[in-house]
Amino acid sequence: MGDLFIEIWESVRRNKLRTSLTGVAVAWGIFMIIVLLGAGNGLMNAVMDNTGDVQTNTMMIGGGWTSKPYDGLSAGRRIRLDDKDVATIAGPAFIEHVDEVSATVSQSGTVSYGDNHFSGSLSGIYPGYAEMEGVKMTRGRFINPRDIEESRKVAVISTRNARNLFENTDYESCIGKRIKVADVSFRIVGVYQVNESDMSSEVFVPFTTLKTVYGKGEEIGELIFSFHGLDTEQDNEQFEKHVKAVVNQAHRAAPDDERAIWIWNRFTEDMQMNNAVRILNIALWIIGIFTLMSGVVGVSNIMLVTVKERTHEFGIRKAIGARPSAISSLIITESVLITAFFGYIGMVLGMLACMYLDATVAQHTMEVMGTQISMMKDPTVGLDVAVEATLLLVLAGTLAGLAPARKAAAVRPIEALRAD
Repeated sequence: MGDLFIEIWESVRRNKLRTSLTGVAVAWGIFMIIVLLGAGNGLMNAVMDNTGDVQTNTMMIGGGWTSKPYDGLSAGRRIRLDDKDVATIAGPAFIEHVDEVSATVSQSGTVSYGDNHFSGSLSGIYPGYAEMEGVKMTRGRFINPRDIEESRKVAVISTRNARNLFENTDYESCIGKRIKVADVSFRIVGVYQVNESDMSSEVFVPFTTLKTVYGKGEEIGELIFSFHGLDTEQDNEQFEKHVKAVVNQAHRAAPDDERAIWIWNRFTEDMQMNNAVRILNIALWIIGIFTLMSGVVGVSNIMLVTVKERTHEFGIRKAIGARPSAISSLIITESVLITAFFGYIGMVLGMLACMYLDATVAQHTMEVMGTQISMMKDPTVGLDVAVEATLLLVLAGTLAGLAPARKAAAVRPIEALRAD
């Protein structure tokens, strides 16, 4: 084994400049793969982080405007959802797939505590809203079923609300205090976490309480429900059509009117995002591999030059009994070692570049609709990518050495001994 490495070293030493230049191409190729994959991971991690812990198997329904006449009514009529729609979605028509149903209703106003106040809105919700929308509690509790049943005047405020009203970050001390919204008093039972830069001033109260206190009648804002058993985009599409047809008819709109109500399906959105991630990763691998191929071609050319320079030597080896496989393995091993050596240099540099991205770009945010959004998060590659890159380097080195190895193995001793 030692003799093998000595031979390879001597071969590389004779072609230092060519080997170095080709090695740079190999290193650049693997460097590009690591950086591109790291940046891609950083972008997707940022998207997932900005989304939070929102439940993905949920749909949201809202009222729209009819786009076609139906049942003696003209187009352009506003559709407003109501309590009957909540009962419909939770009823036997959809029980096969629907798990939990929630609805929202809102009321704007000034929220105050003593001399401190802010302009915000009350959102009447059901207990299941917290899990569906990924609401994280910091202190206290969220709205519970008993609050709904008894129409209790309780409220859950955000950490930002708490700081504005009570001028401190001791959120535990907020529990039990009373705030006023248009002369209606609500007792705080919980504080939920929001992004420090989030401009939202939403205060959650029981759905039934808000409707009773502010006389909202049967009308609701949006309807949200979680579901199961819809595993493909086709299943979701058919289910959405069924929901639209049933709800549309309940409001005397055409069953096939796509604009009468709107449906936002987080599950299909998540599926599309995952597909986009897969396509992005494939594209990044392809770009990196084609970049790496330029280096592989260079390694192959170097090995061909090596074979030509050592034709006389290979002829002597075969004349004294060396097998063609031994000569082939020598060339392939040299090719793999060159590719792997420079490839690992590129891999290390790529990892360092990802760390630099994490320390610079990943620390910056941009404001979107009053909320600070991360541009990139943890732009690194995992161990699986390092293993895949290693296998790719070995494969690339083997492919680079195949043609030169076959040429070296095919050398005839007599012709080789006559060669200059």
